[in-house]
Amino acid sequence: MEDTREEYDHGESGRVSFDFRGYLFKVLNLWKFVLLSIGVALLIAYYINVRKQNVYKLDSLISVENDQNPFFTANTSISFNWGGVSGKVGKIITAIKTRTHNEKVVDSLQFYMDYLVEGKYRKEDIYKNAPFEFIIDKTKPQVLGSPLGIRFLNANEFEVFTQFESNRRSAQIYSDQSTKKVDVPTGIFKKTFNNGEIIDLPFLNGRLVFKPNLIVNPQSEYFIKFSNFDGVVKRYQDQIIIAPSAQASSSVLRLQLAGHNKDKIVDYLNATTAILSISELERKNLYASNTIKFIDSSLAAVNVNLKDFGDEMNEFRKQNKVFDVSEEITQISEQLRAYDLTKEQENAKLSYLDNLENYLNTKTNYTEIAAPTSVGIEENNILSSVSKIIALAAERQNLEYTTKEGSDLFKDIDRRINAEKNVLLETISATKKTLGINLNTINRSIANLEAKLTNLPEDQQQYLKIQRKLDVSQEAYDIYLVKRSEAAIVKAANISDITVIDEAKDIGGGRIGPNKSLNYMMALMMGFFVPMFLIFGLFLLDNTIHGSDEVEQLSKIPILGLIGKYNYKNNLIVFEKPKSAVAESFRSIRSSLQFLYKKQGKTEGKTLMITSSVSGEGKTFCSINMATVYALSGKKTILLGLDLRKPKIFGDFNINNDMGIVNYLIGESTFEDVVYKSHIENLDIIPSGPVPPNPSELLMSDQMKLLIDQLREDYDMIVLDTPPLGLVTDALELTQYADATIFMVRLDYTKKGMLALINAKHRAGEVKNISFVLNFYKHKTNHNYGYGYGYGYGYGYGVYGNAYHEKDNDTVVKKIKRFLKRI
Repeated sequence: MEDTREEYDHGESGRVSFDFRGYLFKVLNLWKFVLLSIGVALLIAYYINVRKQNVYKLDSLISVENDQNPFFTANTSISFNWGGVSGKVGKIITAIKTRTHNEKVVDSLQFYMDYLVEGKYRKEDIYKNAPFEFIIDKTKPQVLGSPLGIRFLNANEFEVFTQFESNRRSAQIYSDQSTKKVDVPTGIFKKTFNNGEIIDLPFLNGRLVFKPNLIVNPQSEYFIKFSNFDGVVKRYQDQIIIAPSAQASSSVLRLQLAGHNKDKIVDYLNATTAILSISELERKNLYASNTIKFIDSSLAAVNVNLKDFGDEMNEFRKQNKVFDVSEEITQISEQLRAYDLTKEQENAKLSYLDNLENYLNTKTNYTEIAAPTSVGIEENNILSSVSKIIALAAERQNLEYTTKEGSDLFKDIDRRINAEKNVLLETISATKKTLGINLNTINRSIANLEAKLTNLPEDQQQYLKIQRKLDVSQEAYDIYLVKRSEAAIVKAANISDITVIDEAKDIGGGRIGPNKSLNYMMALMMGFFVPMFLIFGLFLLDNTIHGSDEVEQLSKIPILGLIGKYNYKNNLIVFEKPKSAVAESFRSIRSSLQFLYKKQGKTEGKTLMITSSVSGEGKTFCSINMATVYALSGKKTILLGLDLRKPKIFGDFNINNDMGIVNYLIGESTFEDVVYKSHIENLDIIPSGPVPPNPSELLMSDQMKLLIDQLREDYDMIVLDTPPLGLVTDALELTQYADATIFMVRLDYTKKGMLALINAKHRAGEVKNISFVLNFYKHKTNHNYGYGYGYGYGYGYGVYGNAYHEKDNDTVVKKIKRFLKRI
């Protein structure tokens, strides 16, 4: 006995595994919900796809080369190298992502102004396709963020219209990118202007000019919208992509930009390349430009001296006659002139070095240094150091737009600049000493030659001095002109290191979003998996019994039979529909009970108690039909309504409940007074009677025992309709009289926890010879998971097939409805 009990407990308390098959059939049960979710998700994806703007990505290819100036010589070295091609590539990539560069591009294209037209879902950007051009007055404010309407009235007139809710709006002056608050008219605003007329409004300033050869329909509407300049620059700065081309050398860069308007993308990429090329050429010409600037300032000073000496010579000639100078004196004069020219050149070098030394010690921006060769300095160390310092200074200046001050990159560049500057200062100091020695030698030579002229008359000496100064100034002027010409040639011959390989162009395609196929795929996945997860959650939280296999997992109590759902007007299905599958189910249960009764070996009347866990599980329905099926088999049967708290059985037999077993138990009536003959042969009924205040005590009374003993003698079958076992103790009091007990389990209704209650009572021996009968059973795809439709009088087909079905007079509409329910 104990071994049996241990085996029984193990079967009930074994590990609980996930019922995947049950989950699968739960999903199949709710397939309409899954299908509906997929449909809704696909509709949402379609709504997103048709409303979302297309996103395009276009690109262009540029090459970064280290193009050497064809006029580069040792004497015209007034340009500097940026550190090779690889160094340039990194600087170009950095430059394109700088705010300064993108400001130039946005300002050149005026992308802070959009031309719009009302579309199906939003205002669409038409860019160049607008039939007019608005010429902005950059010195006056333009309102930000509000589309300003342009309505064409005729071929020469248009109307500006808008509506402001508040009287203060933000506006921007694009000449300096400053923003301010402006007063605007509230409510609807309209004003008519002529083509080309100046528009001077608080929120709009400029001229609107119709494009020629474009026919515009009257009353057609367009819009102009201004955006914050810095915001537009930041957007393009973040969106533009530049990287080395994967299919080419590292000196080839690919520019990419995504947006909604392909014409705008093309113009921005090409403008980026053009402005970048110009900027890089300006950087490349920086040395030459500084040199030309320096030479121009020196030429101006020499030109003044030349004019003054020329005026002095003319004045002298007016006052004195022309002298005949001997050949010896002429030679001395030529030698003095040569020394004076050399002295002038050395002084120019010394002045340049003094200025350069002072510049290096007092300035922090070293990009404005002129070329040393402009004054004839050919010292290689000086030329190299100046070139390196200017290149590093330009690199630092470019880095300021993308790197925070205090970065290690700045520290490294500053360290390199300082190191090169210290070397240059030492070289300048040594060169200045050499120049000083040269000047002393020249001065001594000049003094010796001038001493030889002291014997000449005073007027001749003065003439020669003026002539020497005039000649020296003329030669210095010629030298500077040559140097300037060299610098101009170098500058003119320089070409940008940026070469366009493949410019941006709209050749069709280029759309990268929205990815409609991906959206539909995501919708399909979401529409499928979201309901699957919801069903999974409901399945885990579901505590009701859905099939016979769940009952077998939860309890070792055997299943006696299955009763399906069948829609009918009352509970007398076995009597009124004897050929139905439900009637056959009850006959099958009767046959199964016969084996149980034979084992007991009793010859007297047998009792059958029918109970359940809670109300609504079909015990009264089962009691009536079990009693009916025994009566129809020729057994003298009586049905006792022992659910004293909630009487039910009397209604189906058209008897009243005024007098019943309660009256008998309290001694108020005799047995003959409370028993009723039904219209079913061999079936008697004792209803419950009025609800008593003490039902449990009555069922425990000796009178109840005497009644059962008497019924065993008078009847072949006694069917006890009892209260729910899980709610009250009345049913437990009656188990002592039960030869067999049927515990009703209604699928999709009875809670799993209720089986634990009956298991415990069965293990304790309080309930014996008990079996389960599953109500509301529906067989589907060889699985025991059914469908709950709500409890009523109707019950359905069982698992015995259509051979026992009675044909109903269904209409075509009813058959179609039944078919739809089945799927």
